[in-house]
Amino acid sequence: MTKPVQATSPAAVPVFLSLGFRPLYICGCAWALISVAIWIFAPSIVPAPFFAVAWHAHEMLWGFIATIAVGFLLTASATWTGFNPMKGLPLAAISLAWLAARVAYLAGGTGAFITGMVLESIFFGYSAIRLMQVMLKGKSVRNYGVPALVLGLGASNVLFLLATLQGDYLLVIDRFNTGMLFMAVLTILIARRVIPFFAGRMVPGLDIPMLVNSGRVQLAIGSLAIVAGLLKFSLVMAACLAVVGAIGLYQLVRWKPLNVLHKPMLWILYLGYLGLAAGLLAAAAHLSGLGGLYLARAAAHVHIIGMGGFAVLIIGMVTRTALGHTGRPLALDGSMLASYWLMVAAVLLRLIALWPSTFSGTLLHAAATAWIASLALYLFRYIPILTQPRADAAPRAPAPATQPPRPHAPAGSK
Repeated sequence: MTKPVQATSPAAVPVFLSLGFRPLYICGCAWALISVAIWIFAPSIVPAPFFAVAWHAHEMLWGFIATIAVGFLLTASATWTGFNPMKGLPLAAISLAWLAARVAYLAGGTGAFITGMVLESIFFGYSAIRLMQVMLKGKSVRNYGVPALVLGLGASNVLFLLATLQGDYLLVIDRFNTGMLFMAVLTILIARRVIPFFAGRMVPGLDIPMLVNSGRVQLAIGSLAIVAGLLKFSLVMAACLAVVGAIGLYQLVRWKPLNVLHKPMLWILYLGYLGLAAGLLAAAAHLSGLGGLYLARAAAHVHIIGMGGFAVLIIGMVTRTALGHTGRPLALDGSMLASYWLMVAAVLLRLIALWPSTFSGTLLHAAATAWIASLALYLFRYIPILTQPRADAAPRAPAPATQPPRPHAPAGSK
């Protein structure tokens, strides 16, 4: 059961800074568009100590995906607990810290790189602290693990950046996989709750189980996979990822996917969860050496999870939750439905491009173009929504008109 969010004075806090999703959805999606354009069309501008592949991996996972997740959690936690964890000046400060980190990484040089790492650590660390504060204040016991996962994302980011500073490519890849696992566990925690809830609300008469017990097992084994990865127990990690992925497929079947095909806001979330589950199974196959030629490359399962899972879920979540939290009808126009299909096309083209062929370069550019178009449509349609007051907000009462007093009629007049 959700709790009412504490009232916010419109005069005290600008609309744009009233909830975390407003600035961070715009920042994350805009940067996903810009950074992919840089990576595909102008990778030479990425300066040392970053090298191009490390910068691309970092900006996709921590600069885009994790940023959207933090924006969602800063908003959803207000509903879960009844208390808004961040608004006004603190929200503006972490948004500016996030933006300054992006600039610092592209500025080049060790000093700017370390500055970016510090700023990004402030972003994740302060967000985790504020999330834990409202969880404790609202006694939201079932969500106590959420701030820890956000903190884990921040810690894995620091480890990745330190490995990059050392120039150790293999260690960079290892640290990236650790961060991706933290993000996968956090995504499972969010998606397993919101997908059946959204489906039950949008499709009348659809009864979908929350599958709490399987979700707990999934999160426990996912956490074990992170530990196994840190300890270099590859086969244990592979087994854990296979179980988590298999549970995800089981959950999808129980959520009655055929009943939501007429609702784009739902099937896009189902498709993203399918991509996440399939990607975890692909990662398990890669780690155990059973993936064959295609899955032998780490890039395969990374893109299945990152694009087919995270990115597809994100395009569904940033549309649905932005409408819901701004008091607008849960309905898509043609441009947003096009953005869904463009994102799906970007995923398919990118995964096909991973197979070595004479067309790989062309397919890669086509995937990037579809990705950029999808996010550009989102920003074009949703920036006005994210920067304006709720559509269902009560209009402010107009100030009473001041009228000059009527003069008294002179004595004896009619």
